[in-house]
Amino acid sequence: MATLRDLAERIERLVLRHEELQRAHALLAQELEAVTTERDSLKARLAAARARIDALLARLPEDDPA
Repeated sequence: MATLRDLAERIERLVLRHEELQRAHALLAQELEAVTTERDSLKARLAAARARIDALLARLPEDDPA
């Protein structure tokens, strides 16, 4: 059977592991936020580029099937 000292050491290790996981989670949350912001920016740039291409295509003359 585990002694009180053994239990205390296990609890201390669990607390340390929990703190490590909290820090890792915070870092991952920051990284996710950055990637999400970058994705949204890229989507906006893509939409703008598509709009410019559509505008250029609309200015092209129609082909006459002669």
